[in-house]
Amino acid sequence: MEDLYSYFEKPKDPSNYMAVRIGLASPEKIRSWSYGEVTKPTKFRLANTVFEYTAQYDSMINTYLRAQRGETSMPDKFTMTFEKIQDMRYGENPHQNAAFYAEIGCAENTLPHAVQLHGKELSYNNINDTNGALDVIKEFSFDIPVAVAVKHANPCGVGTGETIFEAYQNAYEADKVSIYGGIVALNREVDASTAAEMANIFLEIIIAPAFSAEALEILKAKKNLRLLELPELAEANRPGTLDMKKVAGGLLVQELDTKLLDEAELVCVTQRKPSDTEKADMMTAWKVVKHVKSNAIVLAKGQRTVGIGPGQTNRITALELAIKYAGENACGSVMASDAYFPFSDCVLAAQAAGITAIIQPGGSIRDEDSIKAADEAGIAMLFTGMRHFKH
Repeated sequence: MEDLYSYFEKPKDPSNYMAVRIGLASPEKIRSWSYGEVTKPTKFRLANTVFEYTAQYDSMINTYLRAQRGETSMPDKFTMTFEKIQDMRYGENPHQNAAFYAEIGCAENTLPHAVQLHGKELSYNNINDTNGALDVIKEFSFDIPVAVAVKHANPCGVGTGETIFEAYQNAYEADKVSIYGGIVALNREVDASTAAEMANIFLEIIIAPAFSAEALEILKAKKNLRLLELPELAEANRPGTLDMKKVAGGLLVQELDTKLLDEAELVCVTQRKPSDTEKADMMTAWKVVKHVKSNAIVLAKGQRTVGIGPGQTNRITALELAIKYAGENACGSVMASDAYFPFSDCVLAAQAAGITAIIQPGGSIRDEDSIKAADEAGIAMLFTGMRHFKH
């Protein structure tokens, strides 16, 4: 019975030129080998490799058993298993060492399952930004063609349309400056016309469920462009998926913010109700603002974002930045805020810019001040009851 769970594997590390036999039923044993004299440093390294495998195996068993129990609370002891996909030239900056690891058993809609069709290897920042683009695109129903442009992990333009070509055009028009050198994710196969349009500017990465043969021919002519194919990219994230942030000496763990807004839960708190067109734009803005660094404001109009104000230390400055980006498109747009308004100043600034409707969580002790200001301005305002801070 000693070898009941044994397996024979050639180590992936080419420096492990000998085959290593691992007895999983008795991990305290390191099998002897008979390929000649082995130095102590080599034995030590191979022993380390053996216990990497057994530790990984034990962690996978633990994860499986927790899932079978339906356990939803955070565990007292936290273990996860990852496997290195690739070393990277460097990390966020050239002086930082880095690698990309895949979670064992990760979902099919995640980046480790993407296939690179063209271009040089991905960088640390490429992967981080592409993941941000995927997070946004998962918010939208697959019934609607969507294009998302991301720069430095923040969405800079999101467009929808009747076709993927129209969706990309809307994303491009949302911010023609910031999209340059950015990442574009699309939830439809890239066709020749869309590829030709995207080839007009410099993009780092295009990721889509598929590319037509004609589209590939067009895009592969750009040697610095990376093309990624991920068939399940628009599939929603699993409820209960964990989100982790490393802090000095520890790890913050929470459930990923996968909650989608149900329109039936919206509460209109103003005298004027939003029109159907305004409501559609509000839903687009709300899906996007969830993935913008806080404090965040998103303006949307006509199937696309028109101004995004990310990562400000106060909400009014985020709004002013979004209005600046939108320019004349701010007039007639709708606004989404990732958190409530502590004062009525954002409503007054929205009125001055010609913004016609607002969607926000509500919940401030001064909500009535904002509602009163909106009523006086003829602005429609919806409360979602759901905050979307992102740090």
